Amino acid sequence: MEQGIENVISRKLLTTFVATITFSGLMVYGMVFNYDGFEYNKGHSFLGWLWVYCIYVGVVILLYGNIVSLILDAVQRKWFLKKDWLTILILGVFGLANGLFFQEKALMWLGMLVAILYGVIDKWLYKRQSKGKSLKMFVLMPIAFIFLSWLFLQWISPPQPPFTKEDAITTASAGMENLIYYFPKEVGSLEETIDGYNVVRETSVKVIGNEKYIVTFKENWQIGNSKNTWLISYTVERNTSTLYAYEGVEPSYYKYK
Repeated sequence: MEQGIENVISRKLLTTFVATITFSGLMVYGMVFNYDGFEYNKGHSFLGWLWVYCIYVGVVILLYGNIVSLILDAVQRKWFLKKDWLTILILGVFGLANGLFFQEKALMWLGMLVAILYGVIDKWLYKRQSKGKSLKMFVLMPIAFIFLSWLFLQWISPPQPPFTKEDAITTASAGMENLIYYFPKEVGSLEETIDGYNVVRETSVKVIGNEKYIVTFKENWQIGNSKNTWLISYTVERNTSTLYAYEGVEPSYYKYK
């Protein structure tokens, strides 16, 4: 049964939507349960990575998969009208292209799987459309899948431990291979002599909100009658650190560090 162009376009777009959400969701489930970085807030992590996967998978299906599918639909009508399985199999073969281009076996097999999934969904929608049946459930099911997945993964996630002052200091100094390296890694101060300079370095933390802090690294230095102070501070929340203030004059001995 021939279908109008509007029905074909709507079906292909719906197939793209369902296949993208289904495949991406299954891939992200694998990530969430197999990597230690997803210990807390699994539901939020699921949504974030689902968006990333959907962008990539959706674009590939939309721009490549649909073109191949439309061509195969025309070929099927002419050469093997009742053999949907053959069209789906050929789609799977075309799904290998992405992995072949990047010379990556994993991408090849994943590309084949998503292409076969696309083909199955497309033929399912075609049959329902041909019989005049509603396709609304195919819009609602992926949305329900996303919501229920988020709800389930959040529910099974253990509660995060409190984000403490000590954690804030660690976050502020993470990856800092610069002057902050020499400061105490906890609230407090230390004193030492460097190239004749008397140096006092102090690390302090101020609470400014719920699990939100200002972490300050302050250094007082003196040599003879010359003395000065410099400091750098950060606004810190869980997993984020932004520069808050930078004041004073750095002593010359840092040039040798």
